[in-house]
Amino acid sequence: MAAGPPPPLEPVPLPVLREEGFGDKFMRKTRENPLVPLGCLCTLCVLTYGLISFKRGNMRQSQLMMRARVLAQGFTFAALLGGMAVTAMKSRK
Repeated sequence: MAAGPPPPLEPVPLPVLREEGFGDKFMRKTRENPLVPLGCLCTLCVLTYGLISFKRGNMRQSQLMMRARVLAQGFTFAALLGGMAVTAMKSRK
């Protein structure tokens, strides 16, 4: 065993991370899971068309669009869960 003092500790330089803006983060997340923004856009379009139908007094079409909106929201939620599952599987490897 060496009886001398321990060697001096040198600081390890930390990696420099650049600040990620909203647009950069949005594009990165869209590339990771492209079905979620697609589902959101589909939900928005169906909702808008349903509200226009309601305003015009076409109740049958309005009800149909509100049901379609629920389906679009379900698709978006399933895409979100699927993307989370794929990301979790990738991080385990």
